[in-house]
Amino acid sequence: MASQRLALLDAVCAAPKAELHVHIEGTLEPELAFALARRNGVTLRWRSSAELRAAYAFDSLQSFLDLYYAGCDVLRTEQDFFDLAWAYFQRAASDRVVRAEVFFDPQSHTARGVGFDVFMPGLLRAVARAQQQLGLSAAYILCLLRHLSEDDGIATLQAAQPWAQHFIGLGLDSSERGNPPEKFARLYAQARAQGLRLVAHAGEEGPAAYVRDALDLLGAERIDHGVHAADDPALVRRLAGQGIALTVCPLSNVKLCVFPDMAAHNLPALLHAGVKVMVNSDDPAYFGGYVNANYQALLAAHPELDSADAYRLLRNSLEASFAPAGRIAAWVGKLDAHWRAQGLDAG
Repeated sequence: MASQRLALLDAVCAAPKAELHVHIEGTLEPELAFALARRNGVTLRWRSSAELRAAYAFDSLQSFLDLYYAGCDVLRTEQDFFDLAWAYFQRAASDRVVRAEVFFDPQSHTARGVGFDVFMPGLLRAVARAQQQLGLSAAYILCLLRHLSEDDGIATLQAAQPWAQHFIGLGLDSSERGNPPEKFARLYAQARAQGLRLVAHAGEEGPAAYVRDALDLLGAERIDHGVHAADDPALVRRLAGQGIALTVCPLSNVKLCVFPDMAAHNLPALLHAGVKVMVNSDDPAYFGGYVNANYQALLAAHPELDSADAYRLLRNSLEASFAPAGRIAAWVGKLDAHWRAQGLDAG
C-alpha cells in the first residue's frame, strides 16, 4: 500500500498541470531577495537569508502581508523583475507545469515609484524566455490590492492600458477583512468592458458570502481560495452545478491558519461534492513549497484521495485555465496518456 501511494505521488509530480494561483512577488526566495538587495544597495532588516526564512511564521493573512510588502522593496529594476519571474518559471517547469497564469501586483511597486515601464518589460521578457526555452505557456493577471480604495484600483487599471495586450485578466488580492467584493463593483465593470477575464480572492479569511458576492457583484469567473464556500451548502451546490473553479492553495491555507493542519483541509470534501477545485502554490517562497509540494502535502495528509481524485485535480487545473480550447485539449490528452502509462485509474 505504501509503495502504491508513493507511485501515485510520483505520477502526480510528473503529470502535466496548470498553476492558476501564484503571485510572482510571492516567489521571491530569501536568497534572491538578498542578492537583489546587494545589487540595488537596499538594506534589509534581516542579517541573512536564513534569518529571513525563519521570520516566515505567520498567525494571519495580515502578518504575512506585512512581510510580503517589505520584501517587494528589493525589486527596483527591469532586470530584478526578469530574474524574479524567470526563477519561478524554471521551478514551475521542473514541476511539470505546462500553463501558468501568474498574478502581479502593480500597486506594490508604483507606490514605491517603480512604474509599469520598469516591471512590465522584465516580466514579459521572462514569459518569452519561458515559452521559448521551457515550452511553458504563461500569461499574467493584473491583481489589485483590496485594502486600497477602488479609485486607486481604477487609476491603476487605467495606467496599465499601454500594456493591456500583455495581461489576460484582472484579479483582487490582499486582506479581505473590511474589504468586501462590492467595494470594487465599478472597477470590475470597467475591466469587463475592456474584455479582461475576471477572478477574485474570496472566502480565504472572508465568509462564504464573499464568494457569492464575487460571483454576483463582480462577475468573477474563477474564485481564488474560496475554501469558506464550504460553510454554505447551497453555495457549494451552485459552484458544482455551474462548474465554477476554486484555485485552492493547501500549504498557504495551513501556513496562514485557515486550517490548523493539512489533515483538516476541506479540499477533499469540496472535490467530492463536485466542485472544480485544484491545487496551487499561492506565495511559495513564503509558504513552504511550489505546486508539487502542495500536491504531495495534500495527498500525504488525505489517504482518502485516490488516483481518480488526483487525476481530477490535475485535469481541473488545465480545464479551468484561460488558455485557448485547443491548447487545453492537447494538455488533457497528454495527462490522459501519462495516467494510462502509469496504469492509474482516472475514474
